[in-house]
Amino acid sequence: MSLDRKETPPAGDAESDRDAPLQRIANLSPASANASKSVDGSPILPISDGPKMLKLRHAVSQPVVAAFIAGGLAGAVSRTVVSPLERLKILFQIQTVGREEYKLSVGKGLMKMWREEGWRGFMRGNGTNCVRIVPYSAVQFGSYNFYKKWAEPAPGADLTPFRRLICGGAAGITSVVFTYPLDIVRTRLSIQSASFAALGEEYKRKLPGMWATLVTMYKNEGGFLALYRGIIPTVAGVAPYVGLNFMTYEAVREYLTPEGDENPSALRKLAAGGISGAVAQTFTYPFDVLRRRFQINTMSGMGYQYKSIWDATSMIISQEGFKGLYKGIVPNLLKVAPSMASSWLSFEVARDFFVNLREDDS
Repeated sequence: MSLDRKETPPAGDAESDRDAPLQRIANLSPASANASKSVDGSPILPISDGPKMLKLRHAVSQPVVAAFIAGGLAGAVSRTVVSPLERLKILFQIQTVGREEYKLSVGKGLMKMWREEGWRGFMRGNGTNCVRIVPYSAVQFGSYNFYKKWAEPAPGADLTPFRRLICGGAAGITSVVFTYPLDIVRTRLSIQSASFAALGEEYKRKLPGMWATLVTMYKNEGGFLALYRGIIPTVAGVAPYVGLNFMTYEAVREYLTPEGDENPSALRKLAAGGISGAVAQTFTYPFDVLRRRFQINTMSGMGYQYKSIWDATSMIISQEGFKGLYKGIVPNLLKVAPSMASSWLSFEVARDFFVNLREDDS
């Protein structure tokens, strides 16, 4: 059928009259089908994506945007995979003298969690963590790229390890400030259903959700400032952690790249990520313990009543020894490998999917 003329079906043929519009659509080219009207002036249904959808696909296929979205997805996937170890780490961290319910090995701690709470215990607080990690990862990588551009000695020049350390630290601080209220809520949700005698039966009978916990803290514990309790030790730990992570990853990645290649294999990237994460977490872990302690400092039955970072540090060392600053580090290190593996895999798959949207349009 020609697009330059209109063929009229024989008069009285009701079936031909009914099928004519569909026949015109089937014979149109994709470019013509995207138009709002056909050549004969009658409206038609679009066959392929319209202009708005094409613009959206073009936007998300940009490398920076694709990495932004993929990073958020990767963060959610990786946190879910290691959620049981993440929660066990928190339960280890908030214990002190007289609270021995989770003074167990990693395996026995996981079994205790399973017996008392089932699979929900493994995932307790993970929903809030996923809600937090998507914007956290996005802000962290986005701000790191911004700071990196600002710190470049010349456009496109490589950064020195020290400059990477500074840019990573600044990115870590930025991401923490934006998402900290969700982090403190995640900590509360992680321990409320655990079998700590100091919590009493009230916490076990009534387990508020994420938003209810936020509102309760805001109303009963000091307003807006309550949502940022413990942010100082958090920033003190996150800034060097993110900085060390970026700096170590770049150095190990470069070392593991075979001579003559631009990029290492996926396995070598996973190894670089695991090494950088382990190094950064080991050096900055005491700040993570302090962060958890301050986040429940006013929680009924569990409050430690620390007056300052120095007061908390000296009290932990005097009562629990130096190892008290590293409580929970074993499950924390155990989660690095699966966390990095799932994060990199989901990131690569999602990023490639979004970037390939542009190729599908060409």
